[in-house]
Amino acid sequence: MNAAKGNDGMGNLRTVILAAGKGTRMKSDVPKVLHEACGKPIVEYVLDAAKAAGSLKTYVVVGYKGDAVKKQLGSGPIIVRQPKLSGTADAVRRVAGHLKNYRGDVLILCGDTPLLNKTVIKELVGKHKNSKAVCTFLTAVAGDPQGYGRIIRDGHGKVVAIREDKDALDHERNIAEINVGVYCAQSRALFGALKRIRLNEKKKEFYLTDIIDLFYQDGSRIETVTTEDPAEGLGVNTKEDLAVAERVIRDKILKNFMRDGVTIVDPATTYIDADVKIGKDTCIRPFTIIEKDVRIGDRCVIGPFARLRPGVRLGNGVEIGNFTEVSRTKIGNKTLMKHFSFLGDALVGSDVNIGAGTITANFDGVRKNQTKIGNGAFIGSDSILIAPVKIGNKAVVGAGSVVTKGKVVPDGGIAVGVPARIRARRERG
Repeated sequence: MNAAKGNDGMGNLRTVILAAGKGTRMKSDVPKVLHEACGKPIVEYVLDAAKAAGSLKTYVVVGYKGDAVKKQLGSGPIIVRQPKLSGTADAVRRVAGHLKNYRGDVLILCGDTPLLNKTVIKELVGKHKNSKAVCTFLTAVAGDPQGYGRIIRDGHGKVVAIREDKDALDHERNIAEINVGVYCAQSRALFGALKRIRLNEKKKEFYLTDIIDLFYQDGSRIETVTTEDPAEGLGVNTKEDLAVAERVIRDKILKNFMRDGVTIVDPATTYIDADVKIGKDTCIRPFTIIEKDVRIGDRCVIGPFARLRPGVRLGNGVEIGNFTEVSRTKIGNKTLMKHFSFLGDALVGSDVNIGAGTITANFDGVRKNQTKIGNGAFIGSDSILIAPVKIGNKAVVGAGSVVTKGKVVPDGGIAVGVPARIRARRERG
């Protein structure tokens, strides 16, 4: 079969992501593809792979709790619904109406495979284009192929079929080459083959893998790319699988930071989410958790036993020490917060000292309120700032003081007591 006319390869690519499954073995009410690894839903890693491959449009096929998946993904991909979970071939067929006038290639990915290697996916798409194959798909050689579809080849090494594990004959179960679940196919040939797939009587589903057998029978050219790491195609089907995926992703995140000049003292006890940004020469000490949407400047020191929650922004030279927590807070350059403290919903200036045991009481039972601390301020140990409050530039809050709601400590002021009162003013230096 000739390549479809008008196909300009990677520049004219569409992607279908299969994300309809409930994930029964996850034992959860959350759709499988929305479970997070390193602070990010696993389906978003697959979307990243599609984007890296050059996909111009991506279609996500949803089923179980599709509205929740659509809400999470926003306006980026096009959401296509599969009303009844009738198998992977039926899921891809649901996209046919969107691509009826399309003549390029379709990349098919599974939404529960967050470990896909972007470089390998690009290689597969490139080989598919250059070889003019009707379909190119990804394989791997597994030490334990149980549970995976086996790649059936003829005596000349050509792919004949993909045999699902439950349908494999005894001698086929010894085949180590497995299907990873990534396909790139010519659009017209793909949807033509999908119409011909018959219901699998054992599972009462339509298998996408059956397209390979149909293409072989048609005499069409089929190509494969073999990845060196079978784990890249790991489908997250259980909470144990999710933990494995999280460990692999976290390891990659930490290695990337270290390559970029960040010191990770003990990677085994450091947890950093996927979209965190950290400047060079910053040191992350053991038992530190840095969650998504955190930005850290250069030459900072974080930890040990520190937690930075979403919305944190740290300038350069900031120190966040042991047994500390920061949430939705911006901190200026060279500010110190070294011991046993919590800052939430705060705007903190530069060269500020946050004493041990300081707490911003940001929640009044109804809403979160902001604390503002000016440049050069000194907050004494065991202080409580009941938001909303404002501490001026170079102001001092005495140790053990409680600054009550609505209080404004002026520039250079000193606040002491329970409740705190302004007793004097600092000399300006």
